[in-house]
Amino acid sequence: MKAEPVVSVLRLSGAIGAGSRTPLSDLAMTPLIERAFKRGKPAAVALLINSPGGSPVQSSLIAARIRRLADEKNIPVYAFVEDVAASGGYWLAAAADEIWADRGSILGSIGVISGGFGLAEFMERHGIERRIYTAGKSKSQLDPFLPEKTEDVARLKVLLDDIHDVFKTHVTTRRGDRLDADSDLFTGEYWLGDKAVQLGLADGIGHLVPKMKEVFGDKVKLVPYGVKRSWMQRIGMSMAEDVMFGIEERAAYARFGL
Repeated sequence: MKAEPVVSVLRLSGAIGAGSRTPLSDLAMTPLIERAFKRGKPAAVALLINSPGGSPVQSSLIAARIRRLADEKNIPVYAFVEDVAASGGYWLAAAADEIWADRGSILGSIGVISGGFGLAEFMERHGIERRIYTAGKSKSQLDPFLPEKTEDVARLKVLLDDIHDVFKTHVTTRRGDRLDADSDLFTGEYWLGDKAVQLGLADGIGHLVPKMKEVFGDKVKLVPYGVKRSWMQRIGMSMAEDVMFGIEERAAYARFGL
């Protein structure tokens, strides 16, 4: 008897960061990604993406792992964007062979951002003296408790530009001639679903279940894989680290009006 086709559904949701307590990190996602590609001989892997971005390194690691397994096992990958696949979230989406979105989905923001605070004037006003000792003239660069230095900002800008180049290379390699050659897609701007399709950032408007039935038939079996929250998180007993990450994640979504 012919078995029903199986599609592994891998949920990639939230801000992207490092560490075991971050739901969307390479460390947390590795076992799920491995199972999604290996268990039950899937006909495809579908990525359900809802992420405003985050760490470029973690985005790259997760996307590279997905691509490596897809190529090794010759399994097609489909990305389905929910509310947002922006910045690092779009980095993940670009790992797929096809990207599908809702008309209200936000896609793009192909850029790099670094933010922080400057507290030097506050400390001076309150008579607080910063004492720091280093070996190496650049060891204390961009210290938020010291006045900003022009050379430190210039050095940071070089790093941001280099990361941006890596991001652009990933997108152009994955999307190829589907991208609109007449538009500058790498300014950090973002677009809704229909416009993203016109620009080649997505392949069409479509949702997970109907699209997978269209491709693999009505009897396709969807098997979900996602990070499970601990019992402490489920009852609201998060630690301080979880609270701070939650604030940062909320701020990341707020940049896109979500």
